[in-house]
Amino acid sequence: MAAQPVSVLITGANRGLGLEMVKQMLESPRRVRKLFACCRDPDGPRAEALQTLAKKHPNIISIIRLDANDLCSIKQSAQKVGSVVGTGGLNLLINNAGILASGTLQETSPEDMQNSFNTNVMGPMNMIKEFLPHLRSAVKASGMSGMSSSKAAVVNISSVLGSMEMIKQSYAAFPVISYRISKAGLNMLALCAAEELKKDEILFSLLHPGWVRTDMGGEEGEIDAPESVQGMLRVMASLTEKQNGAFLDYKGNTVPW
Repeated sequence: MAAQPVSVLITGANRGLGLEMVKQMLESPRRVRKLFACCRDPDGPRAEALQTLAKKHPNIISIIRLDANDLCSIKQSAQKVGSVVGTGGLNLLINNAGILASGTLQETSPEDMQNSFNTNVMGPMNMIKEFLPHLRSAVKASGMSGMSSSKAAVVNISSVLGSMEMIKQSYAAFPVISYRISKAGLNMLALCAAEELKKDEILFSLLHPGWVRTDMGGEEGEIDAPESVQGMLRVMASLTEKQNGAFLDYKGNTVPW
């Protein structure tokens, strides 16, 4: 069995896939030692379930206020995480927070496009940049060779809707143009990061969670959050340098670009 990461950070951890990741990481026989659960409003009603989990596991979960659209917020969260992990660094950063605005090319407003780009592309980019020192510290502290999610990795939650090769199969049913373009941008961001930082032995990958029944995915989704997350965590645990820059689904299958 692959080694478990010591420390993990998840954005958008108060609901949907992010919250389910927190739950399953706590339920694992080999639990993480430190889990940083980030969301925009930790004290709000949408974070009640996360707060309940944190009270049950106060030594593991740290809830951090983080707005992926706000660079100052990201910088502050990186400082908080650094004060906890120290020279041990951060093993796994999961860029999960995202937004989806409906609309075709003709219906999508400049504001929709800007908001989608800010959250789905700029947010992950700033997260990578600000947490890079902690990921590098994790590489130094690991004593491991190669790449893995238990050493230092960034997993970006993407979507098949960002696949250019698959657009003819899905556009009519799901136009969501600002979401598609932003996820395609996220895919390129991850590829650039994988190439630029491979010398640092930090692994980057993209995961499509499937069409999931969540607030974002809707009630018609094909699978539920527990099934999606169980699959994604299994894939994350199996990642090596061979999957650096890979675009995979929750079953581990390659998604076409």
